[in-house]
Amino acid sequence: MSTLRFQALKEASTRKPVHFEETDRKSTIFGSNVFNEKAMKQYLTSDAFKGVQGAVQHGTKIDRKLADYIAMGMKEWALSKGVTHYTHWFQPLTGRTAEKHDAFFETSYDGSDPVEKFGGGQLVQQEPDASSFPNGGIRNTFEARGYTAWDPTSPAFIYGTTLCIPTVFISYTGEALDNKIPLLRALSAMDEAATDVCKYFDKNVKKVTATLGWEQEYFLVDSALANSRPDLMMTGRTLLGHTSAKGQQLDDHYFGSIPTRALTYMRDLEQECMLLGIPVKTRHNEVAPNQFELAPIFEETNLAVDHNCLLMDVMQKVGERHDLKVLLHEKPFKGVNGSGKHNNWSLATDTGVNLLSPSKTPMSNLQFLAFFINTIKAVNDYEALLRGAIATASNDHRLGANEAPPAIISVFIGEQLTKVLAELEGVTMGKLSPEEKTDLKLNVVGKIPDVLLDNTDRNRTSPFAFTGNKFEFRAVGSSANCSNAMTTLNTIVAKQLKDFKIEVDALIENNDMKKDDAIFNVLREYIKVSKKILFEGDGYSEAWEIEAAKRGLSNFKTTPEALKARASKQALDLFSEMGIMNHIEVEARYEIELEEYTKKIQIEGRVLGDLSINHVIPTAIRYQNTLIENVKGLKDIFGDEFKTLAKEQIIIIREISGHIEGINSKVEMMTNERKKANHLTDAQAMAEAYCNNVKPYFEEIRNHCDKLELLVDDQIWTLTKYRELLLTK
Repeated sequence: MSTLRFQALKEASTRKPVHFEETDRKSTIFGSNVFNEKAMKQYLTSDAFKGVQGAVQHGTKIDRKLADYIAMGMKEWALSKGVTHYTHWFQPLTGRTAEKHDAFFETSYDGSDPVEKFGGGQLVQQEPDASSFPNGGIRNTFEARGYTAWDPTSPAFIYGTTLCIPTVFISYTGEALDNKIPLLRALSAMDEAATDVCKYFDKNVKKVTATLGWEQEYFLVDSALANSRPDLMMTGRTLLGHTSAKGQQLDDHYFGSIPTRALTYMRDLEQECMLLGIPVKTRHNEVAPNQFELAPIFEETNLAVDHNCLLMDVMQKVGERHDLKVLLHEKPFKGVNGSGKHNNWSLATDTGVNLLSPSKTPMSNLQFLAFFINTIKAVNDYEALLRGAIATASNDHRLGANEAPPAIISVFIGEQLTKVLAELEGVTMGKLSPEEKTDLKLNVVGKIPDVLLDNTDRNRTSPFAFTGNKFEFRAVGSSANCSNAMTTLNTIVAKQLKDFKIEVDALIENNDMKKDDAIFNVLREYIKVSKKILFEGDGYSEAWEIEAAKRGLSNFKTTPEALKARASKQALDLFSEMGIMNHIEVEARYEIELEEYTKKIQIEGRVLGDLSINHVIPTAIRYQNTLIENVKGLKDIFGDEFKTLAKEQIIIIREISGHIEGINSKVEMMTNERKKANHLTDAQAMAEAYCNNVKPYFEEIRNHCDKLELLVDDQIWTLTKYRELLLTK
């Protein structure tokens, strides 16, 4: 194996950047491989085009006859670009995307008359095997049928020679088996609730769209080096490895000059993104060596989620062309920063207004405050559920690690907006006097834009921060599908806006109160009850943990703890009331997420045991034998004097034996705990057993292995080292 390591190093060190030339301006090629409005106008009949637009803009259904015309146009467009196959592209509950390719090619019953065929039925619906995807007990293994159904709100696209049609995925009995259906329902609920509230301020608003701008962080490692590490290949992270002497201490990588190979990769990736209509705009070095980030322009949330899922797949494929392995794991390397995927979220009206962006008029700013304060109230009431939405085995490594937000959910709004809320908290109960209303509108609400001009500081320790015209949910993990976080966030805010309107309407109707007075009164109460979620300080400090506990905020440090909120009565009632998921769908997801956690820790435990016993220990014994031979030789030459001359060698021999014993005993203990956990039948109990009884051995075993890495001759160490993985450009 040591030869594999050095072969990989030689291969990586002699790599040259892959030749790449951009074909045209980004603005020219953008969306070329997307069946977008431009393509539809060219290939669809007028009625078919109107049908798709109606489905996208108003949610109207497309009848099968019209679907045939749409499919015909889509097929002709695809064939004109050299496409041979089509697939329903969906997001099962694996956290990744799935696809089954079928050729357009068909023949008649006797094998003659070959033709390219693609009809409305094939566009609208396909039947994959539902039993082979996670279902949380919704489907028996022998009940295989499931359906994918076209989502016209996310345009079809071409990748390679395949037409990809974004779809939802449902079971034969109608339950959602994917991430897209709950998200679409949450976005619809948000549209309805937010539009109703907007009408207090502008009767012309007919639709509100939730927008999302994600920031994708990732590591690049030479493929030969990555392939030499079994743990990287099987778990996405390094389970062993002593930290490099040089890591990120000098802050010299962050925003530095992008290495040539990485830049060439980025340019190639960006071109693929442009063709696929993914509006990536920003690229830069991140904090850790070989860590990078790219970010797009904001989009409608469903499309943004689809684009991020597609991007994660395309990143890997483009990486292969450049002999690079893309690591999306939240913590692939110990001792340097992990990776996140900040979700920048806002709301926009069909009249062109960002509801979380202050304006120059008091009325617009009152609208801003209504949505701003309701969002804070929603996070306050459902902070545990929001924490559960980003809970995964891999994200546990990152949250609270002094590089990412803590596991405690809090909201940062800045000093100036805190003062604004304090002013509003003092609003008189009931009807406002003309003087108070004037003072509020002119001196508090009216001056918000001026206040925000200087409120530019950001709190990097806040999981949920207001950043001027949006909220940034910073706790989402780099490998995550954004839909989980976005479904939860949009649902809780939609629920809160719905309750807000009920309360305001009641004050207007029952208390004969003016609209503005009613809004101020309700917002005042929300500010009072939501204070516990607001925090401006250092989220990494022990003092905040103590303070958060006093405030009654949850602090779930592990996924099994955090996931309980996903199946709580509060969650079941919320998703049911808002029409997002029924109890069966919620509980199924809870089971799936627990099972996924357990399996990931189980796999890591097996890989760690294999590496420790079959790689580290044999290498250590081999080096120890060399030292023993050296000591024997010294004894043969110098007699009793060898004890002095071989003193250091003997110390190292003893140290190696100690670490070997430590590894063997801890691996055996870990394996026994794993066997015990595997006999448990309750998903929560099994996940907790893996978390509390199996996982703690990982660090102990690693410590022994990493000590041996420093002791053993570098020439025989089999596993590629951190300095090689992180600092080879």
